[in-house]
Amino acid sequence: MSPKKPLARKLILERVWTDRDRWTVEHGQLAPAPKHPPSVFKVIAEKLPWASFSEVNRHLKRQGLPRTGVYVAHDALGYPRYVGRGRIFQRLKSHKKARPDELAYFSFYVVDKGHERDIETLLIRTAGPLLDFNDRKKRVAIEVGRLRDYPGPTLFYERHRKKGKRGVGSKGAS
Repeated sequence: MSPKKPLARKLILERVWTDRDRWTVEHGQLAPAPKHPPSVFKVIAEKLPWASFSEVNRHLKRQGLPRTGVYVAHDALGYPRYVGRGRIFQRLKSHKKARPDELAYFSFYVVDKGHERDIETLLIRTAGPLLDFNDRKKRVAIEVGRLRDYPGPTLFYERHRKKGKRGVGSKGAS
């Protein structure tokens, strides 16, 4: 049995928002675990209630933190329905305006410049058919996306389906 990796320590700095009933949103910092490489993530927020949207945006602005990165709009069950990158709060606000009754939570990730597209691509590929509102980006079937959506130099493994008739008794899994 291998020893568990040490986890980052969580330090809560302040409460940013509360609905005084069920939810609070707190701002904090993760202290890195010993011998852990630096993270690509600068700010992380996952499945925050939509009611906290404006206050979280204001808090980031007051703290001088970037408000661009990768964002996710979630439905009431927490399923991702839209993934994108860019100006987080401006884009999320437009998605909420277009679908006010369908979106209940939001997530965002401020990352090192140059990694936004990589993370957006990864999230879109893994969420696939759940992304009802990403009409131009998602792939619903088992077909793979374009490898060139990722930046080079990147090593890859790619599956290929054999052309022609399948032999008798072949499984044909691809």
